[in-house]
Amino acid sequence: MSDLAQAKVQSDLDIAPLLLPAQVLRNDAETIKAAHELAQVARQQAARRDQQRKLPWAEIELFTRSGLGSIAIPRAYGGPQVSFVTLADVFAIISAADPALGQIPQNQFGVLQLILGTGTERQKKILLQSVLEGWRIGNAGPERGTRNTLELKARITADGDGFVINGQKFYSTGALFAHWVAVKALNDEGRQVLAFVRRGTPGLRIVDDWSGFGQRTTASGTVLLNNVRVDTELVLDNWRINETPGVQGAISQLIQAAIDAGIARGAIDDAIAFVRERARPWVDAKVERASDDLYVIADIGKLKIELHAAEALLRKAGQVLDQVSAAPITAQSAARASIAVAEAKVLTTEIALQASEKLFELAGSRATLAEFNLDRHWRNARVHTLHDPVRWKYHAVGAYHLNGTLPARHSWI
Repeated sequence: MSDLAQAKVQSDLDIAPLLLPAQVLRNDAETIKAAHELAQVARQQAARRDQQRKLPWAEIELFTRSGLGSIAIPRAYGGPQVSFVTLADVFAIISAADPALGQIPQNQFGVLQLILGTGTERQKKILLQSVLEGWRIGNAGPERGTRNTLELKARITADGDGFVINGQKFYSTGALFAHWVAVKALNDEGRQVLAFVRRGTPGLRIVDDWSGFGQRTTASGTVLLNNVRVDTELVLDNWRINETPGVQGAISQLIQAAIDAGIARGAIDDAIAFVRERARPWVDAKVERASDDLYVIADIGKLKIELHAAEALLRKAGQVLDQVSAAPITAQSAARASIAVAEAKVLTTEIALQASEKLFELAGSRATLAEFNLDRHWRNARVHTLHDPVRWKYHAVGAYHLNGTLPARHSWI
């Protein structure tokens, strides 16, 4: 049976993925080394996985075993607590090799921030320790058919000594690969909670029905919840997250921006390789090699400059988050972090789209052949950057600098 078929059977029966032992990385240097080692492996079959929609089970398990899944856990709870600069670097490195592999664990890191921000001490210890031991967390927050991305129809109701959840989710990145499914739902008071459902729980079903033309192997499809029971100690009061200023949204967006930076880097690397090794020079260039064409050289230079500008803002955003998180967070400092990340997200979005499109102009007609699957870069960039529109980033940055308006408190700015 193929890995994809096996994944679908596993999904329909909702059998929890194999739990493999995970190491705990000690510092930022070990973390970067682990990211490069994973990227080297992931890059080898990334194009084929995309063509065949073959889910990266082996690669995500390697991600977990390497210890990369727990790098954001604070030292007080046994994690390495790497810098946000390093966190962004990790996702950019992995996403340059395979952005689907970069996106699959992205929600785990966002959920970890919610645990730290709203969980009781016991909840933090249970959930963070599980991640240190190799448990993966998947996302079951967004829904289709709602007025906007914040609206929820899923409900959680008290039942005996626990709760019962009913609802349907979509864009559930990471859920198929997860051991915990983090479900957002409204409680009896109409407040949003975050419930952690163990894979294999009766009534939980994960369907691999993601059909997006990009990020094809993220399994960002449907989660069905039919009278799913959950323990009281695994339900967090997520509504409390916006009662005080925080940087949860900025951290989530930092990772999104890093994924886009990785897509851009991968597209430019492939463009350079194709021009050097396969492309023919244009007849009017009067040169023997495409890499000696003056216009091609200039365009590669422009792409590299714009990539480096985006990466510089991404690094700056990580530095701002490190600074802001080192002190008590205020509304002003949280806004500073969000705006720094928004500025980076604008440039990483634009260079990901530009580089993945420009690749074909520079590489020529041969680059469009299916055997190379180079269109995956543009497909991935276009789909992933739809997560949060750049036009609202421009607005947030302008309103902040012009009128002193603080950005909204949510995960999309």
